[in-house]
Amino acid sequence: MKNRIASIAPRRHWPMRWLRHALFSVVAFAVLAPVAVVEARELPDFTELVEKNAAAVVNISTVQRNDPHEGVPQARSEEFDEFFRRFFPPDGSRGMPFARPRSLGSGFVLSADGFILTNNHVVEDADEIMVRFNDRRELPAKLIGADPRSDLALLKVEASGLPTVRLASGDDLKVGEWVLAIGSPFGFDYSVTAGIVSAKGRSLPTEQNENYVPFIQTDVAINPGNSGGPLFNLEGEVVGINSQIYSNSGGFMGVSFAIPIDVAMDVVDQLKASGKVARGWLGVIIQEVSRDLAESFGLDRPHGALVTRVLEDGPAEEAGIREGDIIVAFDGKTIDFSSELPPVVGRARVGEEVPLLVVREGKEITLDVTVGQLPDRSDQVAAAEPGAPQTSRLGVTVEAIPAEQRERLGAEGGVRVLEVDGAAAEAGIRAGDVITRLDNQPVADPDGFNTIAESLTAGRSVPVLIIRGQTPTFLALRVPD
Repeated sequence: MKNRIASIAPRRHWPMRWLRHALFSVVAFAVLAPVAVVEARELPDFTELVEKNAAAVVNISTVQRNDPHEGVPQARSEEFDEFFRRFFPPDGSRGMPFARPRSLGSGFVLSADGFILTNNHVVEDADEIMVRFNDRRELPAKLIGADPRSDLALLKVEASGLPTVRLASGDDLKVGEWVLAIGSPFGFDYSVTAGIVSAKGRSLPTEQNENYVPFIQTDVAINPGNSGGPLFNLEGEVVGINSQIYSNSGGFMGVSFAIPIDVAMDVVDQLKASGKVARGWLGVIIQEVSRDLAESFGLDRPHGALVTRVLEDGPAEEAGIREGDIIVAFDGKTIDFSSELPPVVGRARVGEEVPLLVVREGKEITLDVTVGQLPDRSDQVAAAEPGAPQTSRLGVTVEAIPAEQRERLGAEGGVRVLEVDGAAAEAGIRAGDVITRLDNQPVADPDGFNTIAESLTAGRSVPVLIIRGQTPTFLALRVPD
């Protein structure tokens, strides 16, 4: 009997263990459930925002009567055309036949009397522009002005009492903040997508290697057809204009870019006033300062915009800026990355005199520069005669630049690299490069280059300014023993 009792007794504890486990689960749920509910309640509700603003978002389509690739008769759809126009390189659409091409994009109403903002690439080269509202009205639009450098275009329709959007004021947008886009991806009108601000001040150079827009990066799903549509904050204010995506496939991959609304409205004001945009201009070509270059220029850390060329008769030349100067502040604004300089200069008032802080030969100096107006093109002319090739201790064989090449490059001096080895090769110098400065000293000819090279202290890292193709670039070269 004892054995039976002993064998059964342990089983009498099972219900108690089960009860303790159940009690623990109930307590845990009671503690964690409110947290989950609170987190769920903190997720934004976009319904009211969409209801109030969708009517001010428009669909934009264009027709181009004169085919720039005349001779290929096949048609392509609106969304397919917009896809190739924006998300492939300029030559990517060549050979893709079409007739009467149509571009499909989005936009939004700025004022009740019919001013509408969109992207330049949505309406570029259009002969007809049609704007469709969410009540299915369609109105022809007139192009007031366009600015390819910022990819913005201002349209006008003949109407009154139109619903409008509210614009954000100032630069209060924060990384991590919720944002929402309304547009027509792939022709699906008034689609709504949401996400967060991933970064601000992104630099996206154009085909001309210009950047006058500090883009807002988001993870909002943006696709062909969203171009030109508004990006809203949770207050229902437009903070940006959706413009570009980063994609290997042409579709959304989690990285989208919008033009900040303050940048856009500066463009709008100028387009309304004159139909074109005037930007500030320094007349320099710049590059990023790498760790090696920072060491070669005597900086304690990489920062600023390194001047690789000063354009003739430009504001920078008149102010005394030199090749090899590192611009670390413009009109009181610190420049940490070279990409930060063009937008700041571009928004400066033409004719205004502003202080420029540069690092020259390890010392900070302040120069006063009068901001010029950005021209459409800058041409440089010079002349020279070739000479006999010479080899320096740096492992590079150079010769004088032929007059024709010097004129094409706009170089006042310099030498052309014939062969490269040793330290020069390790620095990234290649045959065909033109060297115009060595250790912050101008190179006039092969004799001058070798004189400078022989004077360099072994073990030092020195900057070398080269021109490769048409692009001036600084490289850091370690002087051999």
